[in-house]
Amino acid sequence: MDVSIVGATGYTGIELVKILSGHAGVNLTCLTTRQKDPMPLRHFAHFLSKYSKLELQTFNFSEVAAKSDVVFLALPHTEAVTFGEKFYKRGKIVIDLSADFRLKNPALYKKWYNFEHGSRGLLKHAVYGLPEYYKAAIARTDLIANPGCYPTAVLLGVAPLLESKLIETDHIVADCKSGVSGAGRKVTKATQFYEVDEDFKAYKVLAHQHSPEIEQVASGIAGKKAQFTFVPHLLPIKRGILATIYVKLKSKVTEKKVFDTFYKKYAEEPFVRVLPKGSFPAIKDVAYTNFCDIGIAVDTKAKKAVIVTAIDNLLKGASGQAVQNMNIRTGFPEETGLV
Repeated sequence: MDVSIVGATGYTGIELVKILSGHAGVNLTCLTTRQKDPMPLRHFAHFLSKYSKLELQTFNFSEVAAKSDVVFLALPHTEAVTFGEKFYKRGKIVIDLSADFRLKNPALYKKWYNFEHGSRGLLKHAVYGLPEYYKAAIARTDLIANPGCYPTAVLLGVAPLLESKLIETDHIVADCKSGVSGAGRKVTKATQFYEVDEDFKAYKVLAHQHSPEIEQVASGIAGKKAQFTFVPHLLPIKRGILATIYVKLKSKVTEKKVFDTFYKKYAEEPFVRVLPKGSFPAIKDVAYTNFCDIGIAVDTKAKKAVIVTAIDNLLKGASGQAVQNMNIRTGFPEETGLV
C-alpha cells in the first residue's frame, strides 16, 4: 500500500516512520512537514540508514491524495479536521492521531478544545480506534479516530468490568502519570528539562481534555453513564504512562470473577497482557512496545478493586495503535510491523 504521513516530524510522526519503514506491506510515499524546503528524512530521523531515500516535503494536498491509499494525520488538535474530511471524501483511509474525530458531540469541542468543529457531519462516520473493543467496525471504516494516550491506558483497564457490569459506574477514579513526550514536541515552559527534572506534579486537575473522551467511550461500553475523576500527573521521564484505577465492585462479585473477566476478554488480544495475581506493571516493561500490561488487586470485603495499567504513550497510546488499526482495516495480521 502507498502510505503518507502528514506531520512526519513530531514525536508521533517519527514513531510512525520508524514502524512503517519496516512494514512489509507499506510503501511510504509522502512525508510532510511545515518546512518550505525538502530535506532527507535521515537528517531528522537518525535511526534510518544513510542510504535511505525518504524525504520530507512541504504539504501539498493534491499530491498526498494522488499518492496515498492510507493517510496518517499526525497534526496538533484542531488542525486535522479540515484535511481529514478532504482525504475522506477522496476515498482515502484516514487515521487521525489528534482528537478531532474522537468525540461524537460537537459541542464538546468548544468546551474542551476551544474550537468550533468544522466537519460535524463526519463525526458520526468516525470509528474510535480501540482495537480490543471496536475491531469489527475498524475493519469497515475509512475514518479511524485513534484514541488518546490516557484514554487508552484507562479504558483498557476498566472496560472489561464495565462491559460485564461488575462495578458501579457513578464514581471511578483514574490516577494517571505520563512521561513528558505526551505533551508533544512543541516547547513550553512546563516541559523544559529544568522544570521537569527531579519533580512530579499533577496538572489540569478535573480539566484535562481527555476527560470527555474517557467518559464517552466508557459509557458506551457500560450501556449507562460512567463518571470518572481523572487526574493526570507529569513524570520526569521521556515516555510511558502508568494508570491506577479505583473501582467499587457490585455485591457478590468475587476476586475470581474479576480475574476471569480480564483473562477471557484479552485472551486473544495480541497487545494486552494480563499479569498474574500479585504482579503489577512497570513502565520500563512496556516502553518502546505496543503492549498494555495490566495488574489487578481485589478487596472483596471492602467491595473494591484496583487496576494498574502501563503503556508507552507514543506507541500503544498513539503511533503503534494507529498502525495496529491500519493493519486491521487493510487486512494485514494485526501484529505486522509491531513485534
